[in-house]
Amino acid sequence: MPDSETPVTDRRVALAPDLRAMPDRAARAWAERMAVRPLGGSRYAVDSQSGATYVVDAAEGTCTCPDATIRGETCKHRRRVAIEITTHRVPPPGKRRTDCAACGTETFVDEAARPPLCDHCALDPGDVVVDRETGDRLLVRAVTGRRADEVMIQAADTTVADYPTNEGYPANDIVVEVAYLGDAIRHDEPRTYSFPLSRLQRTDDAALVDA
Repeated sequence: MPDSETPVTDRRVALAPDLRAMPDRAARAWAERMAVRPLGGSRYAVDSQSGATYVVDAAEGTCTCPDATIRGETCKHRRRVAIEITTHRVPPPGKRRTDCAACGTETFVDEAARPPLCDHCALDPGDVVVDRETGDRLLVRAVTGRRADEVMIQAADTTVADYPTNEGYPANDIVVEVAYLGDAIRHDEPRTYSFPLSRLQRTDDAALVDA
């Protein structure tokens, strides 16, 4: 799915906490109309109320504005970037805003994540899951990023989506490669199987391994 984008126009807004007890730069970071745009990595463009645009590097703690470069202050632009990251208005460093490839929910994921999955849907190699149909314990080997109606099960001459026991699961579900937990424990290279993501249920890894 394509990355979600929020138009820059109409996003130059002021925020509204109680500013009376704040230092001047902190209050201006909240009160002035600014737009913050991720540039990738830890860099953000800040369109200020004055019309100027400055670049903040959140990881390095720098800003290209005169207040930071000349006076060495923690400027309002750095503060505003921190505010917008904390309030989830922009992604934190190293993340991007996109739609989850499984459920469609807008989320923040690692910039390199393929496929992009939200915290609820994401699985990693080594995770233990349960087959909703049989209750079998499975070990995740890979999350492919391919759709169930695109991946063939050669032995059955059908796609994952059309495999009889996968009836009712979405044809566009992400395919996950898994091994049966017992085989994965006994063998270095266990046989792998293709499952639709929504057929797999998260579970407690430690409890299963100790069982």
